[in-house]
Amino acid sequence: MKNQDSFNDQLLAFLKASPSPFHAVQQMAQRLDEAGFKFLPEQDNWSIEAGERYYTTRNGSSLIAFTSTEFNRGIRMVGAHTDSPCLMVKPQPEKTKDYLQVGVEVYGGALLNPWFDRDLSLAGRVIYRDEASGQLKQSLLDFTRAIATIPSLAIHLDREANSNRTVNPQTDIPPILCSLHEQRTQDFRELLVVELLAQNPQLAKSADAISVLDYELCFYDTQPPAIIGLHKDFIASARLDNLLSCFTGLQALLAADGQQASLLVCTDHEEVGSASACGAQGPMLASVLERLLPDVGERTRCIARSLMVSADNAHGIHPNYPSKHDANHGPLLNAGPVIKINANQRYATNSVTAALFRNLCAQADVPVQSFVTRTDLGCGSTIGPITASEIGVPTLDVGVPTFAMHSIRELAGSHDAWSLYKVLRTLYEQSDLTCA
Repeated sequence: MKNQDSFNDQLLAFLKASPSPFHAVQQMAQRLDEAGFKFLPEQDNWSIEAGERYYTTRNGSSLIAFTSTEFNRGIRMVGAHTDSPCLMVKPQPEKTKDYLQVGVEVYGGALLNPWFDRDLSLAGRVIYRDEASGQLKQSLLDFTRAIATIPSLAIHLDREANSNRTVNPQTDIPPILCSLHEQRTQDFRELLVVELLAQNPQLAKSADAISVLDYELCFYDTQPPAIIGLHKDFIASARLDNLLSCFTGLQALLAADGQQASLLVCTDHEEVGSASACGAQGPMLASVLERLLPDVGERTRCIARSLMVSADNAHGIHPNYPSKHDANHGPLLNAGPVIKINANQRYATNSVTAALFRNLCAQADVPVQSFVTRTDLGCGSTIGPITASEIGVPTLDVGVPTFAMHSIRELAGSHDAWSLYKVLRTLYEQSDLTCA
């Protein structure tokens, strides 16, 4: 990346093209392919050559990319997650009377009120059967256009809406797709078949040729990402938590000189605890490390010399709600990446890993901040403590400060992702991470 503007332009394009974890991994894989990384299917035997660059995926929603340079100095690792809070369509979603609505399940800790009165589209993965061959196949699907909305109840019918409004996730948020006053299909799977064929005309000549068996689909806001503010100070977008970190880690890996063994891991399901085959609490990263370093002693020595930077957005101090923050640890947007610290190990940072990151920031000429939650408030967590406990790698948690985390549209500083990129690139090129 030559400059911040170019970086942010590509970040916005990545965010727009990644409405689901499946699309995010597809986008990252495409960039890795273009950069000469070789794809290693998990089910194949791997033949790793020194100095080459590789990547693998799991479930289509998690990805690990790495350089196979000598491992005797450890591996420089960056971790992030591909999922974001959203509304996911239920298996039998149809709610029909005067309108076609679909039932949804809230994924993760979504902030629900901002979902109302938005132009929503639908994206994700669809599994179908080719009736001609009987084979099961899968395809990514993105309607791209606005096909649904969740209208608010008028204030005339809810006089306390501005002071005491609550959202019932079962009854209040099923999106409306269309009116049923005319003869229109009420079968959600039939709608998916029509859209699949429209986007992939090579699949079949008629809708009878395929049948949708299952899907993982989420609604998303069609308003595109944007640089906003009087002086273009902010990035406004859905899924900044945590696709911003995925993109930043990926670009840093692509730009690094490749002289130091490096790895990027972007896993799914962090927003719901990471306990899955493709989540950080699953065996994916451990399995890759075992295949890279089959000898237990060699692998243990390598991990001890490594560093994992878990990159996940941090809470910026909100100017309208300063009392929600510890005044001495309130990160500001556009003031640099944030080291996240928690004495109860909700973050994996310790004094050594924090000092190593501060030193990297100094080398990259990037300011650095710290975040500690108020002592009387609960603290979220990340893949950092999970990865540290599963792998045993020295770890710290960092992120760019953000407003409206878990909203349908979040806000970050337009300078901060670029700053984090410069630090992570410095990490990937760092041969010595010792602290005597």
